[in-house]
Amino acid sequence: MSEHVLEVKNLKKVYGIHTASEFETLHYINFTCDNGEFICIMGPSGSGKSTFINNISTIDNPTSGKVYIQGVEIRTMSSNEIGKFRYENLGFIFQDFNLLDTHTIYENIAMPLSLKKVKAALIHDKIQQLAQSMNIDALLKKYPHECSGGQRQRAAICRALVNDPKIIIADEPTGNLDSVNSNELLKLLQQLNQENGVTIIMVSHDSLIASYSTRLIYIKDGLIDQTLERKDMTQEEYFQRIVEINATQSKDVFHQ
Repeated sequence: MSEHVLEVKNLKKVYGIHTASEFETLHYINFTCDNGEFICIMGPSGSGKSTFINNISTIDNPTSGKVYIQGVEIRTMSSNEIGKFRYENLGFIFQDFNLLDTHTIYENIAMPLSLKKVKAALIHDKIQQLAQSMNIDALLKKYPHECSGGQRQRAAICRALVNDPKIIIADEPTGNLDSVNSNELLKLLQQLNQENGVTIIMVSHDSLIASYSTRLIYIKDGLIDQTLERKDMTQEEYFQRIVEINATQSKDVFHQ
């Protein structure tokens, strides 16, 4: 059996097909992610990184090409099958948390398990366990607007983890957090990856945040322009290499 938890073949995304504003955002991308990797996707604004992560995580559909998650080609699935597959296999952490203001923190976290029709007692036990580990067990009856940004992000992490996902998709997860909470979140993601073997695919524009990953994918103009593996580098050495890639890319802008 392949070790690839995610495989992308000739991924292409076109918006506004057959209109005057037709625009090809992704150009026949090929990509694999092995089980247990922590990948960071970087690139300048408009490079296609958010489109890429949306298309590999079932949020959007490619125009052409194939995306396999756990060996299943998602374009062959119905919308109901994709929805079921999503809450059974994937966990999402977004920049703006995406918590429902009309639901308590407990209800927000419970949602993926409720969709799976897990018994209430099992949901309760799982949420209590996660909430204690995230230090938000005292907030479960509160609503999102009653919580700080860091607390809401911790709740979003609990929701992402509650169904024991194979892959966590994190799109600029520290965007609305201060430096202290950002650092805590990144250490948590790193811990989940190293100790629990959770595969993480994260989008970021920040070199320091990217240095928590094990592999960097740099997207430019809808193509994978560069890749960098951490391997035996220290985090500081890896960070410096990422900074160099970003600096080189920035300089190229002035020489076009």
